[in-house]
Amino acid sequence: MTTGHIAGRTVTSRVLSLLGAFNGEHRRLSLSQISRRAGMPLATTHRLVGELAAWGALERDTDGRYQIGLRLWEVAALAPRSLGLREAAMPYLEDLYEGTHQHVQLAVLEGFDVMYVERISGRGALDVRSRVGGRLPAHTTGVGLVLLAHAPCTFVEQYLARPLVAFTPLTIADPERLRTTLAKVRRAGHAVSDRQVQMDAVSVAAPVRDVEGRVVAALSVIVPFDGLQPAALVPAVVAAASGISRTLLRSAAA
Repeated sequence: MTTGHIAGRTVTSRVLSLLGAFNGEHRRLSLSQISRRAGMPLATTHRLVGELAAWGALERDTDGRYQIGLRLWEVAALAPRSLGLREAAMPYLEDLYEGTHQHVQLAVLEGFDVMYVERISGRGALDVRSRVGGRLPAHTTGVGLVLLAHAPCTFVEQYLARPLVAFTPLTIADPERLRTTLAKVRRAGHAVSDRQVQMDAVSVAAPVRDVEGRVVAALSVIVPFDGLQPAALVPAVVAAASGISRTLLRSAAA
């Protein structure tokens, strides 16, 4: 990146680039790594990172590396789209967890990805890619298939026009096959993602609706491929998602 390009950027865009240097694969970074990943000179990075650390958006560990600070998480937790949703969902997530002792999670559509806003996990649950605050391509997950199935047609066509990543040989990465799958999910009222993210995991997901009947989130359970049969989980997952929807409706009417 040229010096002229750097000079033309606002302070806000530089700060966002610094924060954007962190992701699920890069949670702890040295100052030079942040500088390189953000495309900014080391001196500028040093100054801005210092300000972010002083405010609490970044924290420095004993090795001198930086990580996202609790102050930033505190602010993010106030996002209206997740706050009320998480509060409404938690009792149903807990009930579903008690019945399975596997990963139970809640996700929303964020751009072309699903973002996980809540999760309850058992000690012996599978090691999976998803995590709270993390993202995965929508078409690869049960929650994503539900959210795509109920998304506007124009959005779905934009999604299908993009390259579809495949994590396993079973990932639905063909646009026409994905279109057919989404139609089946709409008719069935739930989705089953069979080893699309990893070969030892299956997820069962169902839609959560707001007061106007729009699908605003999806709930899922992830189980081992050789464990509980997905069909046996469908009634419980659908019931939990419906319960969250009813709670959102009551909250809106209160």
